Amino acid sequence: MLHLTFSNSIEAADGERRIISGKIAPYNEVGYTSAGPVVFERGSIAIADAAKIKLLMQHDSTKPVGRAMNFSDSTDGIYGTFKISSSSRGQDALVLAQENLVSGLSVGVDVTASKPMGEYLLVTAAVLKEVSLVESAAFDSAAVTDIAAARAALEATMSNSNSMKTITTNTTINTVTTEVETETETESEAAVTTAPMDTPDVPAEKATEAAPVEAARPIIRPSVLDSQTVRTPIISMARYTEHKIKAALGNQDSILYVTAADDSLSTNPAFNPTQYLSEFPTNTRFGTPAIDACSRGVLPASGMTINVPSLVTSAGGQSGVAPEVTVEAEAGAVQNTGMVTEYLSGTVSKYSGMNTISIELLERGYGDGNFFGELTNQLQNAYLKTIDTTVLAALITAGQQGATQAATSAGIIGYAADAAQKVYTATGYFASNYIANPSQWQLLLGATDSTGRPIYSASQPMNAGGLTQPGSIRGNVLGLDLYVDKNFAVSTNIDDSAVILAPEAFTVYQSPQAYMSVNVVSNLQVQVAIYGYMATIAKMPKGIVRFNLT
Repeated sequence: MLHLTFSNSIEAADGERRIISGKIAPYNEVGYTSAGPVVFERGSIAIADAAKIKLLMQHDSTKPVGRAMNFSDSTDGIYGTFKISSSSRGQDALVLAQENLVSGLSVGVDVTASKPMGEYLLVTAAVLKEVSLVESAAFDSAAVTDIAAARAALEATMSNSNSMKTITTNTTINTVTTEVETETETESEAAVTTAPMDTPDVPAEKATEAAPVEAARPIIRPSVLDSQTVRTPIISMARYTEHKIKAALGNQDSILYVTAADDSLSTNPAFNPTQYLSEFPTNTRFGTPAIDACSRGVLPASGMTINVPSLVTSAGGQSGVAPEVTVEAEAGAVQNTGMVTEYLSGTVSKYSGMNTISIELLERGYGDGNFFGELTNQLQNAYLKTIDTTVLAALITAGQQGATQAATSAGIIGYAADAAQKVYTATGYFASNYIANPSQWQLLLGATDSTGRPIYSASQPMNAGGLTQPGSIRGNVLGLDLYVDKNFAVSTNIDDSAVILAPEAFTVYQSPQAYMSVNVVSNLQVQVAIYGYMATIAKMPKGIVRFNLT
């Protein structure tokens, strides 16, 4: 909803009865409002309850000075009468109005219906919200009448006598006083009625002098200088082209609209300071896809080596022996098979990084210490990248190589089928996770069947081989959970560009990451470090299958 404010002249200020009257909104007249040139159609302004309309100072809702008494609708606009409060603020407002220091009544309306008419906006429906006392009116008709009336009064006076005489007209319209000095004669005051709709009952000889003063205003200014006036009529490319052509033909107004300014930011760089935003673009945040694809364990609070007791049969690659159960004949002896176990060991490693910050950068850097926050974020990203790269390398080292496959859609299907069989046969667990480098991800996104339909980016009912998306590094490929990891040592679809595993086959033992801040007293620097501990154990290496290119 559009909210407009515009003003018109105060027509009467009665100090004794504390009443101010005047036209608050003209009809069919261009007025320069807070939204530009506007014309109000007759009857377009609705007033729900006159008693609830407050009179404010300068549209400040915290400074009410009175309340509306009544409104009247005429052919040329809406007139209003307001009772000024007896508060100190109301008294000040009344004095300012009587002394012509505030001479305008300005209304605020909410526009509910309007039509653009080229040079102005035609308002066909609006609701009156408030009326304010302002310094001066802003309608062109009032200003033109004021200038013409003042000039006519002076010319009439000067033509009557070569000597100057004093005409003091103290009207209730703006309480405007017009004085012309004379040697001998002083005319009496002429009172003008406060009701704008009625004809004033005054003698004819007085009316001829009072009439020009009736439209006078204390401040006369061109509409182009009004703070509510649109500075340029160029509101579209068509209007710009029009004034560009007119300027080339010598039209002075159009030249003003399209001519470049003499002074600009380029010629005044001292007034164009560089502003720095708090945004911080970075390509280092990625996470730990490889670690997420493995099983997780709790790292003990002490010790730099961890051992896990393990029973893995020879089929899994270890030397442990499991008990056996045999089928025996009736009354046959029970076979005695001992169980042989061993420890699987993991080395606990420390992962850490540090940065030294000057106290000046920390305390006086732009962004109120924003550098410190971004530094800790980047240290964390570097920490996560290092531990994820470490886990990927351990998976490649521990895993077995799959059957040779081509770097094609058919090769991906063959790789998944071969890995699933190998993992289940060796461990009894199911292969469930597929870690791929970005090149294999690209292959999956572009994989199509013989008819050109996508294989891994289409859902039911056809080609439901999985779901991979350009906007997600997580997906599904042939029933395997996809993890795309850019930390692979290889970047193309060659050997070891992907790993399929049962998460139970490889476990990551990781401590929480921590920060440490140390103040260096000698030079007032601050050292910030991030560190943590991690160990990995390949519990069943045969449960990890690496991609093997043909």
